[in-house]
Amino acid sequence: MQINVSKDGICSSESVNGSRDVWSCKDSLASSADHLVIMVHGILGSSSNWKYGAEQFVKWLPDKVFVHCSERNIATLTLDGVDVMGERLANEVLDVIQEKPNLCKISFVAHSVGGLVARYAIGKLYRPPKEEVKEDICSNGCKEEQRGTIGGLEAINFVTVASPHLGSRGNKQVPFLFGVTAFEKAASSVIHWIFRRTGRHLFLTDDDEGKPPLLKRMLEDYEECYFMTALCLFKRRVLYSNVGYDHIVGWRTSSIRRDSELPKWGESLNEKYPHIVYEEHCKACDVEWCETTSTENDDSSDKLEEELLRGLSRVSWEKIDVSFHTSRLRFAAHSVIQVKDEYMHIDGADVIQHMIDHFHT
Repeated sequence: MQINVSKDGICSSESVNGSRDVWSCKDSLASSADHLVIMVHGILGSSSNWKYGAEQFVKWLPDKVFVHCSERNIATLTLDGVDVMGERLANEVLDVIQEKPNLCKISFVAHSVGGLVARYAIGKLYRPPKEEVKEDICSNGCKEEQRGTIGGLEAINFVTVASPHLGSRGNKQVPFLFGVTAFEKAASSVIHWIFRRTGRHLFLTDDDEGKPPLLKRMLEDYEECYFMTALCLFKRRVLYSNVGYDHIVGWRTSSIRRDSELPKWGESLNEKYPHIVYEEHCKACDVEWCETTSTENDDSSDKLEEELLRGLSRVSWEKIDVSFHTSRLRFAAHSVIQVKDEYMHIDGADVIQHMIDHFHT
């Protein structure tokens, strides 16, 4: 395995399988980095999609984080289904934790469908609290807490970037279909021809042995997967969403809002983050309140999408709305928000910086 060293003192290695690890080259800083950051790419992607983001995280938090860019679901493997990808990611995370015994904390930063994969993976990685809290320390050097963990590590940040949490079948959830009902219905019928099992999950048309659609199952702890318990465990949950020009994932599904809840936004007032146009901290709501709000404020005909929204609103979220309407590459907003390519998509650098500046370590 070859180790590359950048002029900023950042070390990175890429395995034969394609995974990418990024850390500080200074041993004094790297040795104190006990926070594992797992970065997950989107459909048909690879670990290199997060190259810029990973390096920026280590540049600004060199003594805090060790970044692993996932590789178990690269390219066409992203078509195998959210559950299959989630299983692979969970196993990959456990392998990284085993190789790095000094790790105590864990966070996820995931783009596009990677956000759904990460939600599935944490459901598999959840470990319940131990019955007895001991005075000594556990094998990874962390003090035992009377809380559950993610793979034995303390859950800190769960960040998704342009992820379709409400699926992709609702009106205007896939903007390149132009909100035309006939196009959207046709897409639901044929999407599996292109995106195979993952397409079925995104368009909520999967029916595995008579079970509810996977995204609905992920609203609860289902069988041996602790989906919601794991999500609740994180100290913060964050949604970065494109308000427009994202032709892959719509604003509503990525920000977990109804049409009536989409905020009015204007120009950014912060020079440091010129593309951040709205920020909102949404508290968790109980089921009864969510149901009342849905019947009073919205006439959505997609009952399943409404169930997903209500279920995910039972936990608090930080919602960060992003606009690239002044960017020359605004039509590539889905990639720009991630800085998928450091040179082509650099307009999204302030979004990555916003993530880092607000990251809990």
